[in-house]
Amino acid sequence: QVQLVESGGDLVQPGGSLRLSCAASGFTFSNYAMSWYRRAPGKEREWVARITSGAGGSTNYAESVKGRFTISRDNAKNTVYLQMNNLKPEDTAVYYCNVVLLTGRSYWGQGTQVTVSS
Repeated sequence: QVQLVESGGDLVQPGGSLRLSCAASGFTFSNYAMSWYRRAPGKEREWVARITSGAGGSTNYAESVKGRFTISRDNAKNTVYLQMNNLKPEDTAVYYCNVVLLTGRSYWGQGTQVTVSS
């Protein structure tokens, strides 16, 4: 079955960096676009970044993270990453990876907590 397992969340000071990972299984990873979302306390889940399928996937970012976050993928490892630099307190959230398969079904991981605080 499809599984998405996020890791890498932590407590970090403002201006710091983190790299999140999402290990995927149960589907042909290289064939699908992958996305990161986040849910901040008391807020709706919001889309963060997306990378298309294939080895040189194209990327898109929410305006709030553009220039600070980088999404990438390693198809040999079935893993998608989110490199987050210059973190701000407003980046505090649970971060989720997501895939939507050809069936139309959407899958989510359990999430990883990122806390930006001094």
